[in-house]
Amino acid sequence: MSDELEIYRHQGFATPLGLGQAPAVLVIDFVHGFTDPAHFGGGNIGPAIARTVELLALARARGWPVAHTRVVYAEDGSDGGAFAMKVPALLKLTEHSPLSQIVPELTPAPGETVFRKQHASAFFGTTLAAWLAFRRVDTLLVAGCTTSGCVRASVVDASAHGMRPVVITDCVGDRAIGPHEANLFDMGQKYADLMSLEELRGALARNTEAEVV
Repeated sequence: MSDELEIYRHQGFATPLGLGQAPAVLVIDFVHGFTDPAHFGGGNIGPAIARTVELLALARARGWPVAHTRVVYAEDGSDGGAFAMKVPALLKLTEHSPLSQIVPELTPAPGETVFRKQHASAFFGTTLAAWLAFRRVDTLLVAGCTTSGCVRASVVDASAHGMRPVVITDCVGDRAIGPHEANLFDMGQKYADLMSLEELRGALARNTEAEVV
């Protein structure tokens, strides 16, 4: 791995983006269906949900915009595409299915927006980009699942929309740890900064100190 890391360093990857001036939090698909291994859950998704409770408390205390996403398909599956063709069980995630409901510990607060999507990226086919642009967001703090799927797709699109994506590493999870770790590495090299929640708190504290000086 050290030799592989040297290749990335030599080629100029992993330059830090840093935190901008206007953060928002995006919580991706933390719904009941992704907590249960009998459906789409497993791995470290449960611990990531628990940690995201703290991230939301931080965001709400600071008055940051917060967006949540759910995967929601029509009852008859008529809006399903290639994603649902590849994983047909996703069509169970309908508007009123218990599986598609956000877990209670992450219930959106008043003023937080829930975006419904049918594809991996939180941006594709939604108004998320316009919602963030209206709020002049320049830094998107990302939590959710799965790291290798909807988190990664959303991070790539956030970068393409001109934001600084920051993946909060202990607030994202996957049903298998191998894909989780591999995709964190790749996002950190190409598209996003990686920070644990404690590292985020430290960076915010340093920024505050710098402003005071």
